[in-house]
Amino acid sequence: MLPGGTSSTPIHPSIEKGEIMRVFSRFQIAAALLLIVVAAPGYVATAAAADIVVFAAASLKNALDDIATQYQRETGKHTTISYAASPALAKQIEAAAPADLFISADLAWMDYLADRKLIKPDSRTNLLGNSIVLIAPASSTATVTIAPNFPLASLLGNGRLAMAEPSSVPAGKYGKAALEKLGVWASVADRVAAAENVRAALLLVSRGECPFGIVYKTDAAVDPGVKIAAAFPPDTYPPVVYPMALVATSTNPDAVAFAAYLHSPAARPLFEKQGFTVLSEAPAK
Repeated sequence: MLPGGTSSTPIHPSIEKGEIMRVFSRFQIAAALLLIVVAAPGYVATAAAADIVVFAAASLKNALDDIATQYQRETGKHTTISYAASPALAKQIEAAAPADLFISADLAWMDYLADRKLIKPDSRTNLLGNSIVLIAPASSTATVTIAPNFPLASLLGNGRLAMAEPSSVPAGKYGKAALEKLGVWASVADRVAAAENVRAALLLVSRGECPFGIVYKTDAAVDPGVKIAAAFPPDTYPPVVYPMALVATSTNPDAVAFAAYLHSPAARPLFEKQGFTVLSEAPAK
């Protein structure tokens, strides 16, 4: 009888001397095998061969997909790329989502992460430039001249203006800034169909759900369902700059090499093919 009145069945002598030793031996063997597997070169190589995880602005999809395919063909390294609006990606990184590299569509969201010490500051570079345009469905016959106080509200008729969310998403912020500069934002602010990212805004126009939209020039180039109605004068909105930086928690050495590759002569024509301006700033050594 154990203290407290509970009973216990005695351990049989043969279990004590025989079975326990056999169980202990099995644990020793399993532990030794685990050490061998962990220390084996193949195991280390597999662990080191993790994908390069990139969080990138939605407008980069076509160019980065092509570059990632070329990079894998040349190096054997695989890249996993998540595309979304820059604020959504920045918030995911802030919430500790695993990522190696972040490419934003504006400086503000990279600054947001930098202020929170969530990127490696020495790795930050300006990668690309872009511009914004007013688009219409490919079948549209509307003619537009963008100038101060141009009649955008009248051009919309009963329709809405497709834009990425103008309060937070870079493409939307650039578009709002241009319309404010031109003196027409107040007339269309309540006519905006705000989309979660610039590609979603592009789709609204391509499907004919909106008669006009504001997207990057590079987005208009990849969708045959739209045409450029007019380009916004570059002095009506801040320069469109895509900064890139390694995420502070990244330990993947392949991410450093991929970031350098994005600035290389091999990647340049694939960016330019999509209409991006490749900036001259190279990664820090």
